[in-house]
Amino acid sequence: MRIGNYKLYSIVTSQFSLDGGAMFGIIPKTLWEKEAPADKFNRINMVTRSLLLIGNDRNIIIDTGNGDKWDKKYRSIYNIKLDKVNLNNSLSKVGLSQDDITDVFCTHLHFDHAGGNTTYKNERIIPTFQNANYWIHKDNWDLANSPTEKDKGSYLEENWKVLAQNNMIQFIESKDEFIPGVKLFISNGHTTGMMHPIITDNSKTLFYAADIFPMASHLRLNWVMAYDIDPVKTIKEKKYLLSKIVDEDWIVFFEHDPIRQACKVKYNGGQYGLKETVVISG
Repeated sequence: MRIGNYKLYSIVTSQFSLDGGAMFGIIPKTLWEKEAPADKFNRINMVTRSLLLIGNDRNIIIDTGNGDKWDKKYRSIYNIKLDKVNLNNSLSKVGLSQDDITDVFCTHLHFDHAGGNTTYKNERIIPTFQNANYWIHKDNWDLANSPTEKDKGSYLEENWKVLAQNNMIQFIESKDEFIPGVKLFISNGHTTGMMHPIITDNSKTLFYAADIFPMASHLRLNWVMAYDIDPVKTIKEKKYLLSKIVDEDWIVFFEHDPIRQACKVKYNGGQYGLKETVVISG
């Protein structure tokens, strides 16, 4: 898919699983399991899916997934699988390597979005993308480095500490266009300062959903995660966004849906839902 000066690619970086109850909050299992069947540990299958933008003399990756720094215990807890899909293999399919990436856009610093920011080399943690600027919202940076008791398990400094030490971080403090052709929406319900890139031209607009709509089933207004720091705010943000998405016929890109890369959205009978599936790249 092409939007403006950018060629867009869907990049799957891992398969993993999280607790279904946590992913759907107050929604009863009898309802959410129709959308996402659970295993014997109550976990649902998910992926970490990044968006790659190539154009304007840049190779931009939005979020980097779980990464490969996990020990055996946590790899088992989160059912992280890197054998079939991983960051390096997915980049190589479009003819790129880690060294070709010029910009890493971090929607937020939860481990399943920023884990691939860094990697191990000779038992040391190093930046995965040696030639890139890493873009992070200042509000989310502040929370990540002083997390609450609820949040501290999601924010792991191994995913960004070495970036700061190497002066590779560029902080964003507003919703102004930070890269040509890429606008921003900032949400604060899931976590503080979560950034959503909006790639647009005169004919198409794509909204990078991150964790406000992690999967297509989360298009329903009250289907929000127990991970959210302010679920009521999430619902208000979703309501605003979904009205705009439907009215302006935007594409929504899903970071965690194991089946759908993206979709168009419809409003019918007082409820938002999937209108049609959209394929960004093969």
